[in-house]
Amino acid sequence: MYPFIRMAAGALKARKQDPIGITETHVSHHICWPWDVDFWNELNNGRTLTLYDLGRIPMAMRMGLMTALSENKWGLTVAGTSVRYRRRIRPFERFQMKSRGVCWDDKFFYLEQSIWKRNGECANHALYRTATTDKNGIVAPWKVAEAMGYAPESPEMPHWIKKWIEAEIERPWPPMQDELTSVTSGGKPQEYLAS
Repeated sequence: MYPFIRMAAGALKARKQDPIGITETHVSHHICWPWDVDFWNELNNGRTLTLYDLGRIPMAMRMGLMTALSENKWGLTVAGTSVRYRRRIRPFERFQMKSRGVCWDDKFFYLEQSIWKRNGECANHALYRTATTDKNGIVAPWKVAEAMGYAPESPEMPHWIKKWIEAEIERPWPPMQDELTSVTSGGKPQEYLAS
């Protein structure tokens, strides 16, 4: 189940916090509850992405993005994510989450988030490519930045994000569209054209 109560608590707390700049870090604190873990008794990798919402939405509130969305009737979407998992988070373990905007290009905003254990080790790190949308599609990030009260020019894009974008361009879409795929039915191999 989606963590609605935790999200509401985080949003209420964010309302009372000072505003932050578009590239400043929002820090939040969380607990890994038993319903967040998997068969291996650790924070589930998919649940990690859900819990990252608990940092990303309050961050967006503090930087003024949620206000800009409301005023312009815009929406948000995630267009891609890359995650590194390095350390386990166990049930009832407390952890710190860091969330910040990094830069943007002609279509997307790039955000990063990380989860930190109490011993100072980084448990995981995610890079997000997100877009603001309206009824016509993607809203140019520079326009969104201006609506938030920032300069339209993006901060310099880090080299590693540029490389990720290049890799994503090379990645085939739609995926897994082999010309011929072999399957077995009733013990006999069959070939069919992928649709």
